Amino acid sequence: MSGPDEHTAGGYGAVAPTASCEVPGDPQAPPDLSRWQRELAPYAKPSLPLAMSSIATSVLPYLALSIAMWQLLHVSLVLVLALAVPAAGFLVRTFIVFHDCSHGSFLASRRWNARLGIATGLLLYSPFLRWRHDHAIHHATSGDLERRGTGDVPTLTLKEYRARDRRGRAAYRLYRNPFVMFGLGPLIAMVIGPRIVAKDARPRMRRSVLGTNAALAALVGLACWLMGVTGYLLVFGPAAMLAGSAGIWLFYVQHQFEDAYWAASGSWTYADAALHGSSYLKLPPVLRFFTGNIGYHHVHHLNARIPSYNLKRAHDENEIFHTVPTLSLWAGLRATRLKLWDEDGRRLVTFAAARRAADSANA
Repeated sequence: MSGPDEHTAGGYGAVAPTASCEVPGDPQAPPDLSRWQRELAPYAKPSLPLAMSSIATSVLPYLALSIAMWQLLHVSLVLVLALAVPAAGFLVRTFIVFHDCSHGSFLASRRWNARLGIATGLLLYSPFLRWRHDHAIHHATSGDLERRGTGDVPTLTLKEYRARDRRGRAAYRLYRNPFVMFGLGPLIAMVIGPRIVAKDARPRMRRSVLGTNAALAALVGLACWLMGVTGYLLVFGPAAMLAGSAGIWLFYVQHQFEDAYWAASGSWTYADAALHGSSYLKLPPVLRFFTGNIGYHHVHHLNARIPSYNLKRAHDENEIFHTVPTLSLWAGLRATRLKLWDEDGRRLVTFAAARRAADSANA
């Protein structure tokens, strides 16, 4: 697998860019990425009290709700399924802890970030070291047309889509269908995909996958022995599917919106990709809580060492973030209609818009 490893530029996706972009809202301003990095440095300091609070409001309630659902299996299936909704919310919040650990930002100790990441990864069915590696590549290549394919949502340009034969177009349309992406997607992303070891995987990545698989086999086997296979699926299945769907949508909308940023490698810059290619998803407070502030994705991509519990403060206190692309919840939901990157128009378009453009060109 090509690309940066898990120790890229300061650790865990905190890539040290060599290029910069202009200040949003001031197209004549000289590039000064180093100044932004310095100004954001105070927010990139982990806080043990805030980290412990995040664990107490994510991992612990998810485990408590799971135990409650287990105890309710023989009382009311309706109650079990009802509790799956808040359990899914706390599982998404647990993922944010896992995600911060992958960047080495959640705790001050690198070793404890890894240990906590491995532990929370078991709740998410995900091998921590491999996920950390792939996510570092995502941060280093987000928005780069020539380095697509690792840790991102597969996206074709309009020209690439038109160059495909009928079967190739159908396969892409099927993959980008919301029912497939958000319905089957969690099953593939959480259960199937992470269990597979790539043929060219380095030994450390191979051990990460196989070790996680072995640990999960033991834990799932124990859970099935305690509550039965059906009980296990009822307690953990619905919450995992809901959380997985929400997570895929969040990841999708953070980089897949109409005025997103994509560029060829020659003109691509890290800061442009962060500030113009990562959305500010403005969510209601309750959703912002359950998503662990990940809606401030522009801040996160500019400096991945800022822990989730500091993202809002970094956004609010720095003017450079006040003119970034902003999406409402409704706009984020509508963004799932966008499928192809129009290189000429420099925007994401729907299949219908692409078809109309083709018809117009033919006419």
